[in-house]
Amino acid sequence: MSTLFKKKPLSELVKDSADDGKGLKRTLGAGNLIALGIGAIIGAGLFVRTAAAAANNAGPSVTLAFVVAGVGCAFAGLCYAEFASMIPIAGSAYTYSYATMGEFIAWIIGWDLVLEYAVGAATVGIAWSEYLNKLLGIFHWNNHPLSIPFEWSHSPFEIFKDAEGITHHGLINLPALFIILMLTMLLIRGIKESAVFNSIIVVSKVAIVIIFIVLGWAYMNPLNHAPYIPAATTYIDSQGVGHNYGGIMGILGAAGVVFFAFIGFDAVSTAAQEAKNPRKDMPIGILGSLVICTILYILFAHVLTGVASVNDFRTTGKEASVAYAIKTYMAGYSWLANLVTVAILAGFSSVILVMLMGQSRVFYSMSRDGLVPKVFSDLHPKFKTPYKSNWIFFVLVGAFAAFVPGDIVGDMTSIGTLFAFILVCAGVWIMRVKNPEIPRQFKTPLVPLVPILGIIVCGAMIFGLGWTNWMRLIVWLIIGLFIYFGYSRKNSKLNNPDK
Repeated sequence: MSTLFKKKPLSELVKDSADDGKGLKRTLGAGNLIALGIGAIIGAGLFVRTAAAAANNAGPSVTLAFVVAGVGCAFAGLCYAEFASMIPIAGSAYTYSYATMGEFIAWIIGWDLVLEYAVGAATVGIAWSEYLNKLLGIFHWNNHPLSIPFEWSHSPFEIFKDAEGITHHGLINLPALFIILMLTMLLIRGIKESAVFNSIIVVSKVAIVIIFIVLGWAYMNPLNHAPYIPAATTYIDSQGVGHNYGGIMGILGAAGVVFFAFIGFDAVSTAAQEAKNPRKDMPIGILGSLVICTILYILFAHVLTGVASVNDFRTTGKEASVAYAIKTYMAGYSWLANLVTVAILAGFSSVILVMLMGQSRVFYSMSRDGLVPKVFSDLHPKFKTPYKSNWIFFVLVGAFAAFVPGDIVGDMTSIGTLFAFILVCAGVWIMRVKNPEIPRQFKTPLVPLVPILGIIVCGAMIFGLGWTNWMRLIVWLIIGLFIYFGYSRKNSKLNNPDK
């Protein structure tokens, strides 16, 4: 049992983070890190999950759900910032848990992060596919709008009945698979090139969000915000799944859903080993991107739910909801709907990019510790990127994106991330008690109050996601335990130094 909770010494972590020319390249500054955070944060969560949360859980009070999720992220973000300034190494919550709670907890969180990054990238890939079809619909061939057939742009679990009463069954989501392939190849090329690509996209999609807020404000219908907090009921969606709708539970459930919109800020911490001055720049990147996006999110959700109704988001406006709202209710701004669609496609690309990067960096650290095979830490001889890991995760993420519906993978991502945040909050508290002497360039204020509040708020959002998502998390963790006891424990470098 003692080996299960053996901690990795901080001296080894510091040694691992040293820039010896053999590891990951340090090329990112504070601006790059903030852009990485915004690049990951503003994406499917805002443009897709906002409408889903309004339709299934909170109605217009989805804005309050963003406040709850933002507060939970703020508490967790402060804890992440302290760890990132103290342990500037790739691996994010996995590395922090290894230093504070031991190998077994570190494995659990590392395995859990697959839900956040890999499954998160799949979720955004599916959303990218939806908006690609909207973009193609702008163009016509023989007086018919272009589109990718339903069968080739949806998973086998999805069905659709067209205007003629013909039922279509999805087979594979090819567009989602395509974008994940393209971005995997870009990541293999190098982190600096990926960061430049991401920064260009960030500017465009933030501009689009601001334009929609400014122009859409005049088109809000007060009736769509009445009542602002609907009475507590249960809503059954098209898949037959029940959701708490309205009231406190509806807001908490929506917070768990839109929480997906915030997960990008902690992906910044996975790039610690590629930052030029991680102890100073990591807190700036994490907290800066979080603050900017939270403000934009609340304003965006308020305008979107004012322009279109909850019923729109449940029916004809379910897919590509932002473009639908503009075209249907904002007369004269069809050009904006088209521009939004293009910007969203580009924005989704940057989210997928950062998620795939985060996943490969977490497994890079786990591989160096012996908990997963060495192939995940093999670097490209020229580009110094974990290229084999990138290809492996292309297969995994591509399979999820191609064959699983977006709602399911989106909620799996949220619950996996919330669980990771709880452990990071607990880890900061533990380190303050057991290792107060370690230098910290950034210190979380009001410890233990902030970590405790972070644990409570994130736990409440997990509770709001419902038992179906709890079961998915439990099943996922059980699979991880089989891998740990079957492979990782026997190959751990910390517990088997001769290997």
